[in-house]
Order: sequence, then structure tokens, then C-alpha cells
Amino acid sequence: MARKESITQDIILETAFAMTRQEGFSNVTARRVAAKAGCSTQPIFRVYKSMEELWDAVYEKAASFFQDYCSLYPRTGKLPFSNLGMAYIAFAREEKHLFELLFVSGSRKKKSMYELLNGNAGNVVYEVNLARVSGCPKPGELFTKMWIFIHGAACMTLTGDYDLSDVETMELLNRTYLAFSGNTTLK
Repeated sequence: MARKESITQDIILETAFAMTRQEGFSNVTARRVAAKAGCSTQPIFRVYKSMEELWDAVYEKAASFFQDYCSLYPRTGKLPFSNLGMAYIAFAREEKHLFELLFVSGSRKKKSMYELLNGNAGNVVYEVNLARVSGCPKPGELFTKMWIFIHGAACMTLTGDYDLSDVETMELLNRTYLAFSGNTTLK
């Protein structure tokens, strides 16, 4: 009778993902994952052909985690791009290492920033359509301007230079939307 494998692919992936969240992606090495999983490096290379394959799996898990995070984030804003902006900035604040992996490190081998943001739920498409319905004549251009602003704010959380509360952040997003869209009043 064959011996049952105690260190599975799921255990290795979960260990590497947890390490990425806590310590950063650059700390995910075969030896460190093995030590955290309580095994040698042999089980890692039994289920993954290489560390590159494990790193790709961690990246995909992080992208999926981001999608779930955005879909579960409370939608309290009324103006286009405010809810997606709030979720993105909060993700950077709460999941610094995952944010760095997905949006800062240049590790987006398989997915562009747009693909990550839009996700399976069509987040960007929804926001652009909302802007169009709200009377914005060039919602695609508005998205670009808003996203440069939102991404900058999110990146500032990584360095500790962004310390606005959620209420202040929503106010800032609303005012930025109004300025970029040419509107002058909150609705």
C-alpha cells in the first residue's frame, strides 16, 4: 500500500501565500516554504516543477484574493469610481505585500493592471458605464485620470505618507471625480 502524502499542493500553496501576505513575495523561497510547512524541499518539487510554477500559483491566488476583497468591500459611495477607489486604497493599506506583488512589483506577467482591476465582475466597465450614465462625455479619459490619482494614493499608504480616514478618503475621491468630470457639486 502506498504511503499517503501528508504535505499536499494545497498546503504548500497556502503556506507560500501566507508568507507572501506576512513577509512579502521576495521571501518565498523553497527552503523557507519548507520550513514553514514543516517538511523538506522535496514535497515542494514533487508537486511543482519549479519555484517559478509555485510563484505563478501564489500570484494567481493573490489576484483571486484581490477580486474577492473588492467584491466584498462595502459600497457606500454614490459617485463613479468612489467604491472601487476605496476598495483599492484599503487593500493597499490592509494587504501591503499583496498590493506590492499585484500592482507595484512589475510581476504582472499574465495580467495587466486593468485586467486585475476589472476582474471577473467587470469592476472598471461598471464604473465607466456609471460615469457615462451620470453624464460624463469621456468616461474612459475620466477613468484614466481617476486611476492615476487612486493608484498614487494607494501607493502612498505603502510608505506611510497617506493617513486619511475612510471618510476623508471618500470626500477626496468625490471631489476629485467632480473636478476631473467638470461637475462642481456633489449630488
